[in-house]
Amino acid sequence: MPITKGFRALVDEAMAQVTTYTVAEVVARLNDPAVQIVDIRDVRELAGGTVVGAYHAPRGMLEFWVDPDSPYHKPLFADEDKEYILFCGAGWRSALAARTLQEMGMTNVAHIEGGFTEWVNQGAPTETLEQRKSRKP
Repeated sequence: MPITKGFRALVDEAMAQVTTYTVAEVVARLNDPAVQIVDIRDVRELAGGTVVGAYHAPRGMLEFWVDPDSPYHKPLFADEDKEYILFCGAGWRSALAARTLQEMGMTNVAHIEGGFTEWVNQGAPTETLEQRKSRKP
């Protein structure tokens, strides 16, 4: 069966529909209590570190963790006063995920242009998994 709409078209459509922040814009808001940065990468991708203070919500579980009717719901996602800024490795999955969350009714969601790759390339603050675990209560 031929693919009638490829991943690039899906990503381009999502990019046109979601709020996209640059790395610099997100770095400026790292300590903003109204912002929650969300790492949607696969757990295997975390070995290279993550954004300081990011919450890990694997892409495959995101919709289930966000939906209050799901048995997997995470209360972290119920705060309507927060803006949830997603990122992945390159900004493609996070654009698709942000669009999906918008389709679910979230209006307080965005993503980081270029993802974690661009974050690292610009020298933005990262932390290892060990550092993140040591901060968790």
